Order: sequence, then C-alpha cells, then structure tokens
Amino acid sequence: MTLADVLPAIRQLSATEKLKLIRILAEDLDVADNIAPLEPFKTYELPTPYDNFGVGDVLIEALNESEENCQ
Repeated sequence: MTLADVLPAIRQLSATEKLKLIRILAEDLDVADNIAPLEPFKTYELPTPYDNFGVGDVLIEALNESEENCQ
C-alpha cells in the first residue's frame, strides 16, 4: 500500500482522528530503530533568528536592492 492509496481516506478523518493518527505514527517512530539521520541522546544545533543582531538590517538592505533593480 502506498501513501497515495491511504491519503484520500486520511483526508476524510475528523480532526480528532487525524491527531490520534499523528500520535500513533509518532509513537511508532519513537520506538523504531534507525531513524536516520538523527541519533538518540545527541544534541543538534538549530539556527534561529534569536541573538543574531544585524540580520534584519542585512535583509532590509537586500530587499531595498532588489526593489531598486526591479525599477
């Protein structure tokens, strides 16, 4: 069975049933082996916009430049 086979039936589920399905699938993944590329008990760095001062200025400059080039 493929994802294309089950998607129409899943889309007909109520919101509550969809949440239950998500929980069931998440629990299945939690106990499954080899959820590559993540390794258990390893810390992963996730870049966020927090504490990246000046990034907003760079984005505004890039936006202004692209607007000037479009005119």
